[in-house]
Amino acid sequence: MAALAAVVPALAIPATAGATTLIGSGSSAEQPILTALFAAYQKVKPSVNIIYSADGGNSGAKDVQHGTSQFAINTRPPQASDAGLAYIKIFKDGLCIAVNPANQLTNITTTQLANVFLGNLSSWSSLPGSGLTSAIAPFGRGSTAGSYTFFQSAILNGQNQAGDVAQESTDGDVATAVKRNSAGIGYVGLAHTGKGSGVKTLALNGVACSAAEIKSSRYLLNRYIWFVVPATHPSKAALAFEAWIRTKAAAAVIDKAGAVATYANKNIK
Repeated sequence: MAALAAVVPALAIPATAGATTLIGSGSSAEQPILTALFAAYQKVKPSVNIIYSADGGNSGAKDVQHGTSQFAINTRPPQASDAGLAYIKIFKDGLCIAVNPANQLTNITTTQLANVFLGNLSSWSSLPGSGLTSAIAPFGRGSTAGSYTFFQSAILNGQNQAGDVAQESTDGDVATAVKRNSAGIGYVGLAHTGKGSGVKTLALNGVACSAAEIKSSRYLLNRYIWFVVPATHPSKAALAFEAWIRTKAAAAVIDKAGAVATYANKNIK
């Protein structure tokens, strides 16, 4: 984990005497929500210290398989490659399509979006309403990210994104890249699109990427966020944290941090 922490940002709760240390890794898209949840959980369980490395959802799942993490957070459903793992739904999020505020576009279709990230549409002049004539600058994630796997399945029909898509390390980096490039477009978790993010979101097929539309599942790229542990002999501390995430107390933290709590929907395991 020392080598891993040297490569990716880690969130850590300060140690306390006689503390239990809980090691997690995975999604960077959910990092703003996790930061808030870790801080709130410490008030409930001050003896539990959580260290989390945002190395991507797919990488986090592999960390659990390899025994270097006790839990992971992933943004895509379980796959065949997840042998030996248990996936538990904890809350909902949306993968938003972000553009620079200089872009006048307000809506994009799934076909247009796929063509942009497959390299079939390369100029903003091909998308009426953008007010731009420059080349499109697409930003995304790589294979270590659950968000990429989700986007690949939901939008690209299983195909790989084009080689000219700049692969950023985190969702925050995608948002920053789009903020700095008037021709930019990228896909990021809902929490990375709020006030101060410097990006604006496009409606997808006429439906906004908002908490309400994600909760109702009307927004196409709505998704459950998953808590991942070993299928056998999972950490008791990890399971206790997962159970707390699905409580009414945690729901308020999740909603405020920029995701969608599903406590009211009983959040099926």
